[in-house]
Amino acid sequence: MSAFDFSRNARLLRPAEFKRVFDNTEWRGSTPCLLILASANQQAQARLGFVIAKKQVRHAVDRNRIKRIVRESFRLNQAKLEAQDFVILARSGCTELDNQQLREMIDALWFRLRRPSHAKPDNSQRKKRR
Repeated sequence: MSAFDFSRNARLLRPAEFKRVFDNTEWRGSTPCLLILASANQQAQARLGFVIAKKQVRHAVDRNRIKRIVRESFRLNQAKLEAQDFVILARSGCTELDNQQLREMIDALWFRLRRPSHAKPDNSQRKKRR
C-alpha cells in the first residue's frame, strides 16, 4: 500500500464510528467554513469521515467539490497524522470559497493538528503553585 492511498480502511463507514468521534472528541479545529473533530482510534492509520448537510451546502455539486478537495488534502497528509478518526463538518460559507481557498483552509487545519501543542498536557510534569 502506498503512503498516498485513500483506501476503504482509511474511511469512517459505519454510524457507530462517527458516533464514537462525536461522543469522545479529543481535539477540534475550526475555521468559519469547516470544523474538524478528532478522536484517537485503535487502527494503525488516520481515518476520515464527512458530515455535509444539505441544509448547510444546498447543491450536490458543491458538497462533492468540498469532499473531493478535503479527501485529496487528507490523502497527501495522512502519513504525517497520528492514528485518529477525523470527522469533517462543513458550514454554510464553504460554497463561497474557490478550490484554492478551501485547500489552504484544510491544509492549515492539518498543520495545526500535527503541531505538538495540540496534545493534552501531562499533569505529572506541571509545577504546583502555592
